This record gives sequence, C-alpha cells and structure tokens, in this order.
Amino acid sequence: MILSDRDIKAAIASGRVRVESSQPELFPHIHASSMDFRLGNVFKLYEHSKFPVLDPLKPESFAGNMRTITVPNGEAFIVQPGEFLLGVTQEKITLPDDMVARVEGRSSLGRLGIIVHSTAGFVDPGFAGTITLEISNLNRLPVALYPGMRICQIAFEQMTSAAETPYDQKPFSKYQGQVLPEESRLANDPEFAKQRS
Repeated sequence: MILSDRDIKAAIASGRVRVESSQPELFPHIHASSMDFRLGNVFKLYEHSKFPVLDPLKPESFAGNMRTITVPNGEAFIVQPGEFLLGVTQEKITLPDDMVARVEGRSSLGRLGIIVHSTAGFVDPGFAGTITLEISNLNRLPVALYPGMRICQIAFEQMTSAAETPYDQKPFSKYQGQVLPEESRLANDPEFAKQRS
C-alpha cells in the first residue's frame, strides 16, 4: 500500500520516517503519493582507462576506478550522451522496520533523457543514509544537472509486518549510513568474498 500525501506527512511528523535536509527551508516537496529529493554536489565517474573490466573478484576495479567531482552550488554538471555516473541526494532518509521506499525519476527529467536508477530503486526497511543515484543520459544531447534541483521522487509503502531482519541489522548491509555516492560493493557479497579467499 503506497502512502498518500497525508500519510507521508503524518509519518514524518511522528518520527516514523526521518528526512534530514541541509536546506529545510526548501523542503519538503510532497505530492499526492510521493516526495521529491534534491541532487547533491558530489558525483563519481568510472575512469574507463584504468581497468578493462569491472570485476567482482577484483574489488580494486570498483573502488580504485572512480573519480570524485564536487560541483559548487549554482554550477552545472553536464551529463554527456550515453554517460553513466553516480550522484547522491542532499536529503538523508531513515525508514522504520515496517516500511520500504521506492526511488523513481521525475517525469520532467525523464523527458530530457535522464534516468536516476538503473535497477536499484528500492530502499529497504531499517535503511538510513542518503540515496545513491545511478544517473544515465539516454538523450543524444548533453543535459545540465544542478546541485539542489529536484532529481527524484520517493514513494513509501507500508509492509504487512515489521521485517524480521531490517537493513540496519543485516550482516551484509553494505550501504547503511552512506553520505556520498557509494560505488558498488558487490565484491563484499559472501559468494565473491569466499571465491577470493
């Protein structure tokens, strides 16, 4: 069941859902069934020349293969056609053990060719942190993105019961508490860690 605007407001007012913003005067933008999050200042891009492949058995091909760019407020980050990069929301979210959230793109940006997640649009119960965005430009033209602009929308869903093992208690919760856009930690999955040892 997706929460309505009145239920989103009530969940935030009661503290069940926490949303922290660096600019609370500009927040929140709550719609009938979602709320908007804004784009942060930090981006990470893969350095294509460093490694020939991203390999889960070689963790350095993930962590050692990204460059971080910080864009000042008021300046644009230009996303080139076909480019893939990681961004981050300005807002931090904390979910209770019986609620999930879904990250979706905004229609106005989708019409420019910008998508904000490739497959990871699901936020687990018990998660706390910023949302890492998997940004791609499907357009044939470059698109300018600005820190502070509304970049995605979050929809909340009430679960049938509280999770037995929420994300913050899961042994392999690799992204709990993230602040910056975080590159893949797929190499930390048990099946890959076992193969490396």
